[in-house]
Amino acid sequence: MKNDFFFQDTTATRKIFDMRGRIRAVAGGTSASKTISILVWLIDYANTRENKLATVVSESYPHLESGAIEDFQSIMRDRGYWDEDRWHGTKHIYTFETGTRIQFMAVDTYGKAHGPRRDVLFINECNNLAYNIADQLITRTRDVVWLDWNPSEEFWFYTEMLPNRHDIEFITLTYLDNEALDDTTIKEIESHRHNIGWWKVYGLGQLGEVEGRIYRDWNIIDEIPHEAKLIRRALDFGYSNDPTSVVDIYKYNGGFIFDERLYQKGMSNKEIADFIKDLEQPQMTVYADSSEPKSIDELRLYGLSVLPAQKGQGSVNQGIAYIQDQRVSITKRSINGIREYRNYMWEQDKNGKIINDPIDQFNHFLDAVRYGLETYARNSFISAGIVTSNPIAQKANPFIIESDGTAKAMYDITNAVKNAEMDD
Repeated sequence: MKNDFFFQDTTATRKIFDMRGRIRAVAGGTSASKTISILVWLIDYANTRENKLATVVSESYPHLESGAIEDFQSIMRDRGYWDEDRWHGTKHIYTFETGTRIQFMAVDTYGKAHGPRRDVLFINECNNLAYNIADQLITRTRDVVWLDWNPSEEFWFYTEMLPNRHDIEFITLTYLDNEALDDTTIKEIESHRHNIGWWKVYGLGQLGEVEGRIYRDWNIIDEIPHEAKLIRRALDFGYSNDPTSVVDIYKYNGGFIFDERLYQKGMSNKEIADFIKDLEQPQMTVYADSSEPKSIDELRLYGLSVLPAQKGQGSVNQGIAYIQDQRVSITKRSINGIREYRNYMWEQDKNGKIINDPIDQFNHFLDAVRYGLETYARNSFISAGIVTSNPIAQKANPFIIESDGTAKAMYDITNAVKNAEMDD
């Protein structure tokens, strides 16, 4: 039965509360309410147990802050429990009236897994942690261990834990377990039934195949090295359904570093321009999706230097192929970029055979990256004797619409591209 809270109890929540094993493992598809339901359980635990410690662990603080911490605070406020004086923002600990504490902790090395014992552990998106780290955390937990993940590929839970332990209770949740979902989200999820690989993981919550991932072996780094050079600022437009994504691209030690600067829905072009102007090097050339000429022209009117990245036939796969050949690092704060990197897959046909088309999901940060590196990729393929059917110099010039409805070219695109490349 639905209540008046924004965060509603769902089938997923009830299944979570019915679990009794020491290790409670929850795999699931997209929008299955895994994390929310486990956090609701933790809040109930903290309100009914005295002087206990529960620890929520993820691979980084940026991931926690934009995920579990934000969800925790929203649920607490929604239920009327939140007391600002009980939240220690520096240590990321909330102390309940019972004396029980919920602690949020980033653990990305084995050394950080050592420390005081706890009563309850929740490893959020546990597949992103190495097994020796997770094992150490579990060993130092007295009572209940929660694990959740999207089963996009096999990892240590399936190979090390499930065959060898007898204290695991394992369930799978899907979007159908989350009655709080709106119709638009449900229709969006179900529109991907034709993609066997995507549907298996994100629709049905079942273990997916490793070979479907497009990108691999990116290095996640703490921060931008001082010696790295900012060479591109890339933009993928969004609004109501998709986020606007801004990515800074650095050249460093023979490879590229990607740094997420913006990933947000509902932003006007004026808001995007103001945001970019507040970044370091605001006059850095921005490479944006050429299918949005009006938006590009508007950003220029606000004083930004913007070039359209071309999208001729074959350009998507050529851009992907170029990035696959590079040594790539991504900053730890690029939460959405890391999520896209881990979940961007090739389409599969009805028989499960991989076809040479990427899914139209998890690709806003990654599309921006492609736009930013378009001229790099194009020059690489030209050198190799491979060109798209519509090289950038043959495209229509960027234009503005005059008051009489006629289009007027703004400048010579060929020279603009050449000048931008000379800056590199």
